[in-house]
Amino acid sequence: MEEAKNVGRSFIEDIIEEDIREKGLKQVKTRFPPEPNGYLHIGHAKALYIDFSMAEKFGGKCNLRFDDTNPTKEDVEYVDAIKYDIRWLGFEWDKLLFGSDYFDICYELAVKLIKKGKAYVCDLSKDEIREYRGTLTEPGRNSPYRCRTIEENLDLFERMRKGEFPDGARVLRAKIDMASPNINMRDPTLYRIIHIAHHHTGNKWCIYPMYDFAHPIQDAIEGITHSLCSLEYEAHRPLYDWVVNECEFEHKPRQIEFARLNLTNTVMSKRHLRSLVETGVVSGWDDPRMPTICGLRRRGYTAASILDFLGRAGIAKADSTVENAMLEHCIREDLNLKAYRMMAVLDPVKLVIENWPEDKFEEVCIENLPGNEEAGNRAVRFGRELYIEREDFMADPPKKFFRLKPDGEVRLKGAYIIKCVGFETNDKGEVTCIRCTYDENSKSGEGSRKVKGTLHWVLAKDAVKAEFRLYDSLILSEGEEDAEKNFAERVNPDSKEVKYGFVEPSLAACSPGDRFQFMRIGYFAADSEHTPEHPVFNRTVSLKDSYKPE
Repeated sequence: MEEAKNVGRSFIEDIIEEDIREKGLKQVKTRFPPEPNGYLHIGHAKALYIDFSMAEKFGGKCNLRFDDTNPTKEDVEYVDAIKYDIRWLGFEWDKLLFGSDYFDICYELAVKLIKKGKAYVCDLSKDEIREYRGTLTEPGRNSPYRCRTIEENLDLFERMRKGEFPDGARVLRAKIDMASPNINMRDPTLYRIIHIAHHHTGNKWCIYPMYDFAHPIQDAIEGITHSLCSLEYEAHRPLYDWVVNECEFEHKPRQIEFARLNLTNTVMSKRHLRSLVETGVVSGWDDPRMPTICGLRRRGYTAASILDFLGRAGIAKADSTVENAMLEHCIREDLNLKAYRMMAVLDPVKLVIENWPEDKFEEVCIENLPGNEEAGNRAVRFGRELYIEREDFMADPPKKFFRLKPDGEVRLKGAYIIKCVGFETNDKGEVTCIRCTYDENSKSGEGSRKVKGTLHWVLAKDAVKAEFRLYDSLILSEGEEDAEKNFAERVNPDSKEVKYGFVEPSLAACSPGDRFQFMRIGYFAADSEHTPEHPVFNRTVSLKDSYKPE
């Protein structure tokens, strides 16, 4: 794994060191337990970063265990995608496991709890269980089925396993305390009936354990020393410990909670992300506007930049929100050192150098990566007819406009100084052609004369048509005033803009995923749909950086 920059010491490290010192812990073992019901997003990346990096820092091991206890939404497609994303980020697991690997053991332990008088089969519906549970200020009420005999519970649970009852007809609940101040301890559900094939176990089971029951069992069996999870599981910790103790495990993992990652103008809810995909708001889980790892990768983000961001964001005990500008700053810093400087024109207007012969072409030298001699230079053809950005010319410019204007001069990158001697417009008043002359004694690196403005360009003869996809925040402001807004109302209808322009010819032959800095425009990556016949580039991030690191 590439080391993230600016990583401060975390409270989790202090706890682990204390356990090593006071408990004589021989080896740290963690696990990353994603549910395979969607693609990993940047929030999951924080969790896996913590799980894997903590094991790595203490010379331990981290398992990858898929939490596949709910077959209604899980699929092997997500299993494969999650494994790919983890490895792309630079991590490697010790053991690859599935929660479903433990279904037999979970069932045996559920029977054990029934025999101990610690679990019972309940016939209340889901809504009735919620009603009986009480509130934060009022205790719950015992289920009328709580006093069933051990023999009756064993019989009913076995019949549940055999498939005699329909979905929702019965559940297995822990018998704890319906008056507990912690609602999670008010006889929580341990098993429910779901008649559906499982992606990993097929039709072997029609009852499935709840996460709160299965997870501590899996941790204990695997010898996990530190079960690291997000803050919403803090209230579940007493139940986690109850399961470990009542199942009589000798090994007792320690659950530690950390704050989730929240990003401005970003939604992390799988439910909402799935809705965006299913309603066609985005093209798929890997749409470059999505906060998924595959979406960020397609947009042009590097693994190194994401790890750098996670290190800067830090590990805290309390929830907070991180500016999306910090993530953008990290990718700018990374690509600034790696991305070749190329020329592309997104909104082209033709420029003709009238004193340049029509059949003359000349190669000019462009640095691939300024400041990096090993990156070398490349030769780009220059000639009479070029394309420049439309915004780089103004017929009636304001003061201190240092780009091209009537009678004004600019340098063309790597080439010559030109002067505007006229321009043409169409019926709408739009500029269609700019006429210039060049100073033959002003070639870059040779001429001594200087001008304030330098423009990028593409030779019209060699220009390759390309599609450019520019992205903005998919989700609008998430301030307190927007908290109650319908999610659909916060989707930005202007989050994607498509432009058609030109690139220098070498860019047509690049591979999907290749990253570049388009001079004076921003950082771009060749899209997964990119082909030499139809080049497509996604803007990863603009050149302007609003983030000020501490």
